Amino acid sequence: MTLHAKFKSSIAAAMMLATAGFGLATHAAKADAVDDITKAGAINVGIFSDFPPFSSASADMSIKGYDVDVAQAIADALKVKLNLVSVTGQNRIPYLTDKRVDILMSVGYSKEREQVIDFAAAYAPYYIAVIGPAALAVKGKEDLADKSIAVNRGTLEDTSLSAAAPASADIRRFDNYNSVIQAFISGQTQLMVVGNDVGAQVLAKQDVLKPEQKFQLLTSPSHIGLNKNEDRLKKAVNDAVAKMLADGKLDESSKAWLKTPLNPDNLKD
Repeated sequence: MTLHAKFKSSIAAAMMLATAGFGLATHAAKADAVDDITKAGAINVGIFSDFPPFSSASADMSIKGYDVDVAQAIADALKVKLNLVSVTGQNRIPYLTDKRVDILMSVGYSKEREQVIDFAAAYAPYYIAVIGPAALAVKGKEDLADKSIAVNRGTLEDTSLSAAAPASADIRRFDNYNSVIQAFISGQTQLMVVGNDVGAQVLAKQDVLKPEQKFQLLTSPSHIGLNKNEDRLKKAVNDAVAKMLADGKLDESSKAWLKTPLNPDNLKD
């Protein structure tokens, strides 16, 4: 082989290697969270392990709740195993961005968080509600006049109630939710104002009092958080939630865990 031929052969080989390398790089660039989840055969879902009724340990020590129902539906849609990962309010965003989890449940939307992570559609209602016995007629904030109302001091519930209640309302502030609940169920107050997570526990246990949600003071639905630029995963999550809405499964979970039918309006920011 002449020197010229050897040179041409070397150039051709180099071009083939470069092309192959480019193809691998292109494939790597296209790989995303859905590919990783499918390859692993499991989706890692960041979840609060003690956040009833959205997620908490059951009698058999497995984690169950509204969030778990939705996470399982997403896993089923992707045809993979559900792997629940316990997170805290402090570490869950780093867990997501470090890819220790693929998605996060129960994430409230904020502009600050949107700078770091992406949000799928809202899937869970979170709202602050006025709760009272079925026998007491309360339909709106004007009906709070002259009523005694328990609330947790210095919380968003407190500020929301203070802004809405008429001047004659007797707002009684307590230092924790247990005290708020105890004041209400013992008859110290006629009403209480809590988030629907706390309220669901009371609605489920007080058969004699028959408490019910009277009206809402503030609505701020929960979203599923995921990393930026994961469009396929975002679509898969949104499709799974939309299917649960359409076939009534999300309403079933709301009745089972939140003790109230799902109002789609509560999924609007």
